[in-house]
Amino acid sequence: MARRKEPVIPDAILDQLLAGADAKTAFDPNGLLDQLKKALTERALKAELDHHLAGDESGNRRNGYGRKTVLTERGSMDLSIPRDRTGTFDPALIAKYQRRFPGFDEKIISMYARGMSTREITGHLRELYGIEVSADLISTVTDAVIEEVTTWQNRPLEAIYPLVFLDAIRVKIRDEGLVRNKAIHVAIGVRADG
Repeated sequence: MARRKEPVIPDAILDQLLAGADAKTAFDPNGLLDQLKKALTERALKAELDHHLAGDESGNRRNGYGRKTVLTERGSMDLSIPRDRTGTFDPALIAKYQRRFPGFDEKIISMYARGMSTREITGHLRELYGIEVSADLISTVTDAVIEEVTTWQNRPLEAIYPLVFLDAIRVKIRDEGLVRNKAIHVAIGVRADG
């Protein structure tokens, strides 16, 4: 008979978290999951400051908290960022002047790669997450990877591909004020090593 695997988070801790709360609302905006993410983020930032102050022998110490609103995949999150007296603390989890939680830019880039315009991405983020993001922010994020995309597009190809698949799909594209059918050609080459 298979043994039951031990949970990563013990059931007693989960019971404490869910005590007095409706389990159905745990995944709602500002529900238990968002509160837990906020608490874990603030706890990690405090630990970073503790580590920073442990190596400082100049008498530097804590100096309260600053407020920062960070955009996440699920909406905006207000954080209390710990400070030190000398102002030398620079958190690694959410760096100074960073307004987007890690992973947020990748979502914008993936939507852009799928052909959505900056205005469509803005509307999509507003509908899904309730976040007001300017088209300028989206342009800034996508411009940051354009150089990488261009490098990838101009990379040297292999001399020989044992298998090459060619295909095309016809799509309607707005071109010079008219909607025209255009073919998008796709070529996939398989290298000798698979």
